[in-house]
Amino acid sequence: MKKVLYCLLALLMVCTGCTDDPCTEEEAVTAKPVIYLYPDEKAEETEEPCEEKPVIYCYPDEEILYEKPVLYHYPESTTEITVRLDYNGRLTYTYPAYHDGWTVLAAPDGTLTDPATGREYYCLFWEGVSDTEYDFSEGFCVPGEDTAAFLEDALAKLGLNQREANEFIIYWLPRMEKNPCNLISFQTEAYTDNAVLTVEPAPDTMIRVFMAWQPLAEPVEIEPQTLTAPERTGFVVVEWGGTEVQ
Repeated sequence: MKKVLYCLLALLMVCTGCTDDPCTEEEAVTAKPVIYLYPDEKAEETEEPCEEKPVIYCYPDEEILYEKPVLYHYPESTTEITVRLDYNGRLTYTYPAYHDGWTVLAAPDGTLTDPATGREYYCLFWEGVSDTEYDFSEGFCVPGEDTAAFLEDALAKLGLNQREANEFIIYWLPRMEKNPCNLISFQTEAYTDNAVLTVEPAPDTMIRVFMAWQPLAEPVEIEPQTLTAPERTGFVVVEWGGTEVQ
C-alpha cells in the first residue's frame, strides 16, 4: 500500500511541476522531470523490504557549454581596441565584464589595460551555452595517453604559439588523457558563425581555434582533418576555446 501511495505522490508532483530547489522558477518551464526512488535505510525488518521514498530532480533542457574561449591581441604598437561578440547563445561568464563589448589598450606583447581603471589583463575571457550542432565529419580519434603530444602538434599547425598552446593543453589535458580515446574535431563555420567576433581596428591576422571533442570507450574511424593557419603578420588576434560533447 505504501508503494502505491508513494507512486501516486510522485506522479502528482510531476504533474504540478517543480518550483522548489534544485530548479529555479525559470528552469521549471523547460525542465525534464526525472524521478529517483531510494529505499528507506531505516525501514524495519517487519515492514515491506522495498519501502521507497520518491525524490524528484528537475534538469533544464540540455545546452552545450562553450568553455574558456580566451582572446589574445598583439598590435604592432600600443592601440586602443574594441572587441564585440555576437553570440548565438547565452553568455554565462566574462572577464573582464562584458558591457556591449570590451575596450582596452593593447600592447605589442599582448598586455591589455583597462583605460578606465588601469588594471592589466593578458587576455579577454568569455564562456557561454548554446544549442549549436558541431561537425564531426572530419577529425581525429586519439588515445587518451597520446593527447598531449597530439595537441602540441595540432595547435602548432593551427597557428598558436607555445604560450597559447600551453594554456590550451593545461586546461583540457586533465579531462582527456585518462579516457580510452577522444574524438576530436576543430570547428570552423559551425563555431565562427555562432560566435561572430568583431575587432576594431580590424586585425591583419585572425586565428580562432575551437575544439569539439567527445570521450570514447573504443576507437572509431573518422576522416582525417587537414589543419592549417594563416601566417601571423601585422596586428594579430588569437582565440582558443572548446566544448565537450556528450
